[in-house]
Amino acid sequence: MTITAAADGSALGNPGPAGWAWYVNDDCWRAGGWPHGTNNQGELMAVLDLFRATAHLPQEDLRILCDSQYVINSITKWMPGWKRKGWRKADGKPVLNVELLKELDRELAGRKYTFEWVKGHAGHELNEAADERARAAATAYQQGVAARSGPGFPGSHLVAAGHDARGVPAAATQRAAEMPQAPAARATTPGTATRTTATRTAGIPPAAGPDELDLFSQLETDPFDVRDAQKQAPSPEALVEELERELLGPLVRGDIGRTAVLLHPDFMEIGSSGRVWTRDAMMMALEEDPGERTDIEILGVDRIGTGAVLLTYRSFARSGTTLRSSLWVLDGNRWRLRFHQGTPEA
Repeated sequence: MTITAAADGSALGNPGPAGWAWYVNDDCWRAGGWPHGTNNQGELMAVLDLFRATAHLPQEDLRILCDSQYVINSITKWMPGWKRKGWRKADGKPVLNVELLKELDRELAGRKYTFEWVKGHAGHELNEAADERARAAATAYQQGVAARSGPGFPGSHLVAAGHDARGVPAAATQRAAEMPQAPAARATTPGTATRTTATRTAGIPPAAGPDELDLFSQLETDPFDVRDAQKQAPSPEALVEELERELLGPLVRGDIGRTAVLLHPDFMEIGSSGRVWTRDAMMMALEEDPGERTDIEILGVDRIGTGAVLLTYRSFARSGTTLRSSLWVLDGNRWRLRFHQGTPEA
């Protein structure tokens, strides 16, 4: 069986509010985005998410329709040379969008896939569907409303509920994949159709990639023994309490990249005023007004099953005290805030 999917990205202003999407059919697609990003970042993220969404089907061939020569060349031509040179281009400059590319390199291992270039905005049914959803996600971030994320790929939740054999990724890598921040220019797509088959063993000489501003700093992670890391890892209860306190700090609350990591995609909050907040609305509100650091008194940290922790506490402000509850859930191998509610204390 071959899974055929189109992947596309969109940026309003490039850079600007950005979106990405992959599409198989109306019952199998996914989309997302960021308040600020580029077309290239959206194109890369669409392909990355597609590989993650189909990771539970490694035996299936994946045929990816893409209108970005930058993405196709990065994966099928330039990446082997970049890796040999320590993720640097032929001219010695750092590779652009490096964290996204490193994540892609990890996901590609052991997979069977081909890339097929299709001309964008030319009536190709799958490409148009992916483009429409990526553009809708970018528009949602532009307007400050919730973006439709789609039904996803059937069965992919079984993988998300497990543990990644690679362990927890570095915070910078996760943040880079979810929240691009800096501007970059889009590569020009040639007007001739090409088809490229990629394999993990292809020894293609390095070539210089498109010239654009660097997006992420290159952070090196020293190798570590997974068993030692597991022995030293804090308990879920301690980790959740630490994450909650981090989220209460104004520097983190004002950092939309970090809040994107801490808040679950389906996050909802019922505020002390009675207002219901979505993830997107909360992220944008916190970026505009992160507030001051909040002092809290922990009332309880209770494990609810293997993948959920309920944290209850009292927060202190000039206006009085508020009783709060936060439900943190294990999303893949990362704890994220799924639900929060605050009630003013009598």
